[in-house]
Amino acid sequence: MSRVIVVGAGINGVTAAIELKKRGHEVVLVDPGPLPHPLAASTDISKAVRAAYGADEDYTALAERSIKLWRQWNDEFGTKLYHEVGVMFVRRRKMDPGDFEYESLKLLEKRGLKVARMNTAQLWKRFPAWNPELYRDGVLEIEAGYAESGRTVAMLIERAKSAGVELRERVMFSRLDERGNRVNGIALDDGQQIAADFVVMAVGAWTPYLLPFTKKFFRATGQPVFHFKPSEPELFAPERFPVFGADITTTGYYGFPINRDGVVKIANHGAGREMSPDSPDRVVTAEDEKNLREFLASTFPSLADAPIVYTRVCMYCDTHDGHFWIARDPEREGLVVAAGDSGPGFKFAPVLGEIIADAVEAKENPLLDKFRWRPEVRAGTDTDAARSKAKLS
Repeated sequence: MSRVIVVGAGINGVTAAIELKKRGHEVVLVDPGPLPHPLAASTDISKAVRAAYGADEDYTALAERSIKLWRQWNDEFGTKLYHEVGVMFVRRRKMDPGDFEYESLKLLEKRGLKVARMNTAQLWKRFPAWNPELYRDGVLEIEAGYAESGRTVAMLIERAKSAGVELRERVMFSRLDERGNRVNGIALDDGQQIAADFVVMAVGAWTPYLLPFTKKFFRATGQPVFHFKPSEPELFAPERFPVFGADITTTGYYGFPINRDGVVKIANHGAGREMSPDSPDRVVTAEDEKNLREFLASTFPSLADAPIVYTRVCMYCDTHDGHFWIARDPEREGLVVAAGDSGPGFKFAPVLGEIIADAVEAKENPLLDKFRWRPEVRAGTDTDAARSKAKLS
């Protein structure tokens, strides 16, 4: 068995640490903290969990498996981390072949999942917060929903500690300890060195900054997130307001039902702004709010003037093609990079650790070919059919 350092205790890192420990490895989990790290993408109130992935059968199948495991986690942790409230992707015109929503509906039907087509006035009456004149068609995925991501990470960190993972919190990664083409561990910013057989870098949007040689492969982008207190909270209860994407390939906007604190979250899944996670520019701009208010006025009239109680910028680690990057570095023996969630990665939390551990152990896993080390992939080849390409500001 090997000694493995996992750098980064977000969702990739903590699930990898737990799985590697389960497989008998000695695992050290390193993070600057506090945990959950306040700037990490996974430290949030909610993340969508859905199998709708257009025509991409790999992600749809992986999400199906993840949803089953999310239900298991609810039982194991004795609390509801995953809320199966449904997910709807709708658009302003009729769906056509090639549309994200259409291809999602067809694939979900083919796989026998519970779905409804959102093209009848009767069905739309169930969702009174929506402008009924604007949205005409779409897909409602019934066995889908959202996860309380920050709570999930906090519980997984406790699970890692109880499993025997050595947690080194409030220490800062400085560099890889490289000799020749071999990585032998890491150096911390206080001069300490930690030796290991393998280093797993699971640092999300910090990847291109902590590993500068990966800037050719990764781009860190910030996306605006808003939390609202609606004046008519009953309109946004989960049974009337599932997780949604509103013409998402055009607008980028998606959101969630009201949570336990009376908050409705709406965010954008778009081109974003390139920045470091530590940048002073990591703030929601007046232009971001203006664009969102215009969207709300047309789509959810009762939210148009609702007070904003919190904003944040959610950081993505984008790959050129939109796929995960979970792979051994062919030029640095002993290094595994687990990054490139390109935004919607959290839904796969229950299966991520297994995929990353397989990369460490060089085990056969068909997904590792899709997520391989691929420097040949060029910008502009993004395959995420649900992501808006429009720039908001």
